[in-house]
Amino acid sequence: MATFPDGLYTTDQVRALDRCAIEVHNIPGITLMKRAGLFALDALLARWPQPTLITVICGSGNNGGDGYIVAGAAAQRGLPVRIVSVGEPEKLTADGQRARAYAQAQGVVMASFNDNIPLTEGVLVDALLGIGVSGEVRETTRAAIQAINASGLPTLALDIPSGLCSDTGCELGVAVRAQVTASFIGLKRGVYTGRGPAVCGDIVCSDLGVPDSVYDVAHPSAVRLDLSVVCRPLPARQRDAHKGHFGHVLIIGGDNGYGGAVAMAAEAALRVGAGLVSVATRVEHVPALLARSPELMVNGVASGQELEPLLSGPTHLVIGPGLGRSPWSEQMLQQALNTGLPMVVDADALNILAAGRIGRGGVEASGWVLTPHPGEAARLLGVTAAQVQQDRFAAAQSLWQRYPGTVLLKGAGTVLCHGEKSGGQPLFEICTQGNPGMASGGMGDVLSGVIGGLMAQGLRPADAARLGACVHGAAADRAAAVGGERGLLATDLMPHLRRLVNG
Repeated sequence: MATFPDGLYTTDQVRALDRCAIEVHNIPGITLMKRAGLFALDALLARWPQPTLITVICGSGNNGGDGYIVAGAAAQRGLPVRIVSVGEPEKLTADGQRARAYAQAQGVVMASFNDNIPLTEGVLVDALLGIGVSGEVRETTRAAIQAINASGLPTLALDIPSGLCSDTGCELGVAVRAQVTASFIGLKRGVYTGRGPAVCGDIVCSDLGVPDSVYDVAHPSAVRLDLSVVCRPLPARQRDAHKGHFGHVLIIGGDNGYGGAVAMAAEAALRVGAGLVSVATRVEHVPALLARSPELMVNGVASGQELEPLLSGPTHLVIGPGLGRSPWSEQMLQQALNTGLPMVVDADALNILAAGRIGRGGVEASGWVLTPHPGEAARLLGVTAAQVQQDRFAAAQSLWQRYPGTVLLKGAGTVLCHGEKSGGQPLFEICTQGNPGMASGGMGDVLSGVIGGLMAQGLRPADAARLGACVHGAAADRAAAVGGERGLLATDLMPHLRRLVNG
């Protein structure tokens, strides 16, 4: 592929691509297997140019066949290599048997997996399962995966780390922790969300030389968001522009003790270019907010009745940062819902909705962007956070079906769902920017302010959500590049947000 592809596929879709290449375009399966193995070996040597030993750990499926090709090609180049087989090689497909015969012809040493085989040097190649796994990893394969991980050796995974679900990104009991994943034919959506980012390492990919028309048989079920593409909805400002051209967003939140959350959301909205930003919060927080950001219009409100007159000016709302779950919080949310304005719904606003005391008669959510983390998503859906993480795509879709605006499910590989379709099926988007340093308080508040500020400038909710997620993650990446991930603060993102939205 000339450029790294944005389209992501399910397991069934990748199998359809394979079948099309083999059955329609008459490319023999063993040819695809050889191309995959050679590409993977080149990727291995690009990362680890002089391995003292290459140990290829092969299962009995087509992923194992790819591994036999890697081993045979390595031997052909004079590299030290061996194969460790897990399962019964007799169960290999005809193409897999041909691949194994090729490795044998090159004189590759082969052994069956057991606890006595040392994994103490060189580079490992995970060719155990690929995308063929369904359900929990079985005992023998589990032991092999655990041995790979316990070795601490650098590892390259073929197609996808064994034990990772290629559809959902969940770990099926245990998964190989790879430093490089070589992906074939089509990128799998599970590598970019859930546990995928933690176990895949760097991802390289090859279309194995199949014709472009192969990809007509399966529309991607998800796409990776590209910051340079999603930034396009922000046009250059006219020379006679004034603040009224760029919207007025009202941030509602900051119950007692939580004034920092609403302050960060409001500053973020300013930094991405909202024309006017006002805040409705507890009166105790007013001096601190004005001292931090004198550009804000800050109002102390003691009740929903006091909030009501402040709702006639804004074009957009952000409700939730530091909102709390008190009677005051519920009054704030009820008044916000009464306006029908486009809004970002975050944090405790989501938790109040989940409790069912507000919005029981149904709400008009088409202009909403909901930004739950897995725990908040779980409360909205009546499940556990672990169940949400088992299939983040299904969780995002279920939330969208209940609140049909735009859903942004936060976490490693943020998933967006907003009702757009590809090939008649829901199209998901994944934001791959961001880093573990974002696991600190206040990051979500900044994100909600970013999205609200972008909506205020005229972006559709879906466009604001996709751009906001990318800008937020990219700002965190830039901040981490300056000072490291550990100790990264939400407020460290502010100067980078401004630079990013200005190109």
